[in-house]
Amino acid sequence: MAVLLSLAAALAYGLSDFVGGLASRRTSAWPVAFVGAATALVGSVLLTVVTDGSPARTDLWWGALAGVGTGTGGAFLYRGLAAGRMGVVAPISAVGAALLPVCVGVATGERPALLVWLGIAAAVPGIWLVSREPGGAGDLAAGIVDGVLAGLGFGLLFAAMGQVPASAGLAPLAVAQAVGTVCVAVTATLLGGAWVPRHRSEAWGVLAGALAIGATVAFLLATQSGLLTVASVVTSLYPALTIGLAAVVLRERVHASQGWGLVLCGVAVALVAAA
Repeated sequence: MAVLLSLAAALAYGLSDFVGGLASRRTSAWPVAFVGAATALVGSVLLTVVTDGSPARTDLWWGALAGVGTGTGGAFLYRGLAAGRMGVVAPISAVGAALLPVCVGVATGERPALLVWLGIAAAVPGIWLVSREPGGAGDLAAGIVDGVLAGLGFGLLFAAMGQVPASAGLAPLAVAQAVGTVCVAVTATLLGGAWVPRHRSEAWGVLAGALAIGATVAFLLATQSGLLTVASVVTSLYPALTIGLAAVVLRERVHASQGWGLVLCGVAVALVAAA
């Protein structure tokens, strides 16, 4: 069940990233990210109201920490998707999203099987191959820095949400989205970007945010029914859908080395899922 929930989260995150990234290219990344975060906040509050739970103060603090990750991660991801190739930025963001929670899981007592470690070992070179733009004297492709920052943010989100027990319900998720919405606005302001929505195309952030909150709920349930290390790595498959949609809709070319990188990433997820 944990693997199935993680795969559902991966599909929803992948579609959310594509929608948000495409909208960001048509207007600006910051307002799209803010609309998405605000939509996710409304959705999480509604879900909290209709579900049961008794969160402790510690659970809410974990939610707040997760909010820092989801806010900054989403903002930098959208900026990266708007400036660079989706087929490069999205996989880079998956590195931190997978590795940071794995480190936290191991530190808190989880002991993944050998197949999980083999999967992690395959993911690192896979992401490196995907991240390089051939034909440019070895230069890294555009958007890499944003992809790395987004990955660290999502890794923090996954690691923090993985500490929330099932008894807490979804209130910590609502706290996370509230903090995340503020973080988007603060990050944009500090970087000199305008985050207040002004154009109709920025409304696509509503769909991106709805998909993102569904993905986060699925991930939270996955961590509560299985290992954080497994849920985080399987959920980090989300770039596969983003890359596929970018190749079909935007005609982004997948170079040979990047193709091999994607194969390694697929092998990594398969190994983790089989463990």
